[in-house]
Amino acid sequence: MQTHAWIIPALPLLAYVILLIFGKRLRETVAATISVLAILVGFVLAVLVMQEVATNGPIVATTFNWLSFGATTITVGFSVTSLNALMLVVVTLVSTLVLLFSRAYMHKDDRFVRFYQYLNLFVFAMLGLVVSPNTLQFYIFWELVGVCSYLLVGFWYYKPEAAAAAKKAFIVTRIGDVGLFIGIILLYLGTGTFNFNQMFQGSPVSAGLGHSAAALNGGLAMPWFHLHGLMFAGWHPLFGMSPYGFVTLCAILVFIGAVGKSAQFPLHVWLPDAMEGPTPVSALIHAATMVAAGVYLVGRMYPLFLASSGASETVAIIGGFTALLAASIGLTQRDIKRVIAYSTVSQLGYMMMALGVGAYVSGFFHLMTHAFFKALLFLAAGSIIHAIDTQDLFQMGGLRKKMPLTHITFLAGALALSGIPPFAGFWSKDDILSATFDSGHYVLYAMGLLAAFFTAIYIFRVYFLAFGGVAKTEKHAHEGGLAMKVPLIVLAILATLAGFINAPFWPELGNFLQDRGPIGYDPGANYPLMAMSAIVGLLGIWVAYAVYSKEGRAERMATRMGVLYKLSFHKWYVDEAYQFSIVWLVMKLADVLNFIDRWIVDGIVKVIGEVAYLGGVSLKYSNTGQVQTYGLVTLVGLLLLVAAAIGIGGVL
Repeated sequence: MQTHAWIIPALPLLAYVILLIFGKRLRETVAATISVLAILVGFVLAVLVMQEVATNGPIVATTFNWLSFGATTITVGFSVTSLNALMLVVVTLVSTLVLLFSRAYMHKDDRFVRFYQYLNLFVFAMLGLVVSPNTLQFYIFWELVGVCSYLLVGFWYYKPEAAAAAKKAFIVTRIGDVGLFIGIILLYLGTGTFNFNQMFQGSPVSAGLGHSAAALNGGLAMPWFHLHGLMFAGWHPLFGMSPYGFVTLCAILVFIGAVGKSAQFPLHVWLPDAMEGPTPVSALIHAATMVAAGVYLVGRMYPLFLASSGASETVAIIGGFTALLAASIGLTQRDIKRVIAYSTVSQLGYMMMALGVGAYVSGFFHLMTHAFFKALLFLAAGSIIHAIDTQDLFQMGGLRKKMPLTHITFLAGALALSGIPPFAGFWSKDDILSATFDSGHYVLYAMGLLAAFFTAIYIFRVYFLAFGGVAKTEKHAHEGGLAMKVPLIVLAILATLAGFINAPFWPELGNFLQDRGPIGYDPGANYPLMAMSAIVGLLGIWVAYAVYSKEGRAERMATRMGVLYKLSFHKWYVDEAYQFSIVWLVMKLADVLNFIDRWIVDGIVKVIGEVAYLGGVSLKYSNTGQVQTYGLVTLVGLLLLVAAAIGIGGVL
């Protein structure tokens, strides 16, 4: 099956082409059926590929020559590893459920078929990124993912907010993409190849060598990384830096790309605004596609980060800070989708922190569980919005009895996100916190624990405001159809049980991801820390209940918190800081350049034109067409020449 893995991304591409050609003639049901079946078949194939990898191990990449220049040949193709086999399963499973949910959510939208076209192209881009065997092909699909996110976030382009959010997402992520592109070029200059396998040949990952936390943080841990071709006496002649410095630079540049796509501080500002797109788009972007691409990038380039303790520490610190910052903002947002969006930013921070401290398996374990419970939370939020047509939490209430299925499934997702045992998020989040503590990053552990406390508060704040109390809208709330119910049920089951796949007593996922030997640092089970994590989550739920289960308490709490509440509600004024520092300066620079272009450059051009014009106008009077005039002018000119000659000769 691994040799046919290319079929998995080809299926949504085929569905996209069919809808593109026949879209205007297809009914909603037909368009949705084609799309869902294409990705569902891809999911079945992905499961078979994953099973084969677990049994026989991954195969060598299948590639074909594309371009050749000098001694370099650029290839295209696909590769199967334990990591991307897992990603294929997660992406296709979540995408299938989101596309099925969209059938009911987007019903009667004027651009229904176009919406499914974009979704299919988006899934194709993500799957193509996952199976790419080299950094150049990876970057092409990376950019295609960005284009698709722009199209989907701005799908309702007639809304000014949606159009602005789409542009913001596209521009902010481009900043990270520039860093990634430079990193890819430098890695090519240093290794002479774009191919992942050749680039990391002899690395700890391929050699099956383990790394303890001490080794990871103890300096250069990569004698395997030979920067051939441009090395002279241990120094890089182009940049005047050591191999370790060069590797650190490349790793940081690659991470900048991940910071953009996975919405890490300081490039996190695009993700909450992306909520202006349809809710199924939010679920797809936040659960298994675009934001997961950044984490996958760090994992795919993990030997590079293992080689540099400085780069690894940077990843861990940025991840930990992002987790806490986003969690603190989620405490006060009124829009149900924005609360869940900041939850995504925070959980991505956890994943980055795990990878930064060397907990490779823990990071991707959380990526998997997060995909399930985050897709569940967004789709449940979509079910609420579809029923009562509002996203404002303070206009909701009393939905527990009116929407029992949405209530119980949202509760499962909230418990998983809060890290309450035995739900999936408990096992993966606890792994990350344990790894962070055991590797000696005590400050990051405290930040992660505080973020977990905030997480339980803000997600159960949503739960109590939406499902508790009394209804605050006159709309008759009701459950959606079967197309909306089935994805909620499946994801609720996964959010409840998926964590057992890597529980301490049954570490199947860890064994699968480390099929070529231990990668990074595996902390093992730490039961006191597990208990601490669960207690913190329960404490957060109790605080949310105490504040938001009764009318009036939330307002009094906001008043008591004073400036802290305002800082959180206004997202710590990061957007405003960008507006007044970067955006304002860029706009002023644009005004100055516009003035120079309009009044100086254009002015000079106009002056030259006017001079030429006036010269031409003045000369036209010397061309009258009259022979007598020409004779007179010739005679006068001749007399002037004679007079000048006589004067020069000294006769006069």
